[in-house]
Amino acid sequence: MKKFVAILITIYLLASCKKTDQMDTPTITPAMPVDTPAPRFYLALGDSYTIGQSVAISQRFPEQAVAILNDRGVRFMEPEIIAQTGWTTQNLLDRLQAAAPLKQQYDMVTLLIGVNNQYQHLSQGEYADQFLVLLNKAIGYAGNIKKRVIVLSIPDYSVTPFASGSNQALIASEIDQFNAINKNISDSLKVQYVDITPSSRLAVNNLSLVAADGLHPSGLEYKVWADALIPAIIVALQ
Repeated sequence: MKKFVAILITIYLLASCKKTDQMDTPTITPAMPVDTPAPRFYLALGDSYTIGQSVAISQRFPEQAVAILNDRGVRFMEPEIIAQTGWTTQNLLDRLQAAAPLKQQYDMVTLLIGVNNQYQHLSQGEYADQFLVLLNKAIGYAGNIKKRVIVLSIPDYSVTPFASGSNQALIASEIDQFNAINKNISDSLKVQYVDITPSSRLAVNNLSLVAADGLHPSGLEYKVWADALIPAIIVALQ
């Protein structure tokens, strides 16, 4: 009888140990995959103001805008820039006809062009015609989603040391006239418009906003433009 009781106790203890082992073993749930948002793409079209003449690449306004967005969790690839110092609307059109942008569609396209049309005393009628063609091309690059296209006004270089020996009042007046043209066309095509001209004129009392060449904006001024673009970019992505 004692032997039988001992066997029962042994069986009970073994069963208890097995149950405890099962209860103590943690259940491992596989980690859910985290979806990484697809990167967005930005095309910047223009002239020396877009290519960032006389500043480091990181100080250009397209790069600064992308850096701000990435810091806020809005993932963008490095901007594709089609721009060159001295380009007029015709030069930009010629470049786009010779070689299309790398991608077929962009999440955002900016267009800033015209200062060299004014500087070279080209006609405002020609500017209007060519700017309209360029803006329609920009809309096409944005997948015909007009809110993804942002036109920036032409900065006023009359306040820079470069223009100190020129008729500064005339330059400022002509810049306003060219901007009236690009604003009117932008409004008619219902794209976004960011007016950076007032900011550029602050350089008259603050040379830190001018690059070392005495003509183009410094990184500080480009930061102002980048900040001004952010609200328009957010609208573009909605």
